[in-house]
Amino acid sequence: MLQQLKTFFSSPYIAVPIGAFIISFSPVLVRLSSVSPDSSAFYRVFFGGITLMIFSVIRRERFSVPLKIWGLVILTALFFAIDLQCWHRAIGYVGPGLATILGNLQVFATAAFGALLFKEVISKRLIVALPLAVIGLFLLIGLDLNEISSDILWGLLFGILTAISYSSYIICLRQSQSTEKKLPLFANMGIISLLTALSVGISMNVTGDSFVIPTSSDWLYLIIYGVFCQGIGWAFISKGLPNLPAAIAGLLMLLQPALAFVWDVVLFSRPTGAYGLFGVALVLFAIGMGIYGQQAVAKNNE
Repeated sequence: MLQQLKTFFSSPYIAVPIGAFIISFSPVLVRLSSVSPDSSAFYRVFFGGITLMIFSVIRRERFSVPLKIWGLVILTALFFAIDLQCWHRAIGYVGPGLATILGNLQVFATAAFGALLFKEVISKRLIVALPLAVIGLFLLIGLDLNEISSDILWGLLFGILTAISYSSYIICLRQSQSTEKKLPLFANMGIISLLTALSVGISMNVTGDSFVIPTSSDWLYLIIYGVFCQGIGWAFISKGLPNLPAAIAGLLMLLQPALAFVWDVVLFSRPTGAYGLFGVALVLFAIGMGIYGQQAVAKNNE
């Protein structure tokens, strides 16, 4: 029974969606806490990194790897830090709705990186699925024109940088677990998380942002945020990424904003209508179509 469960969860088509499901609670926990966006990002990767490193030590994972692997790990952390910083700034300029849509244009960048860098074949169904998924995301999140300030160009710039850096993070994370002499799973993700925390912390220090966690409730929400969303969630994703085409990995990651919308409706009574519900259905349909199309291509190439 245990072996069957291990086999089930080791499937990349199971591990990555489970990880996306877990990290979809991130906006809920950020909303519940009263700290600044950058502070929540810092404690997310800080508490998550500590959790992952504890697991790594318990499992007696090794840390001796070639220098080029350390370079890839540092690059992964840098892209993740840039992603977090750019996304929070995009929210300030154009609001959370448009910022989330722009950030999740990573699905196109990830597919392009996979095709250009790794010569991955993209199926016709997947080519159709990618824009369908983004349209679905647009419908479910919606766009409040009142949220958009006169600094929309800066918001668009930071949004596009979010998409590129997020895609680069996914690709680098995937590669960091695809190499023969890689760091073990928990050590790899733990070090990436702590290096990201260092980068975000330096930025906060420069901008004068506060590291203070004001209440016991904030401590609880931020610890849960770090342990579950960054620690456990990204461990699942990191485990599954190396065995997925880059385009499918990017597509599956769209589960996160789709599910986050659902939690917003269920937990915070977010107003929604037919467009939002259709958007969720369209995102899920596009993900299924993309996976089916890519699996068909893989079978034909065997």
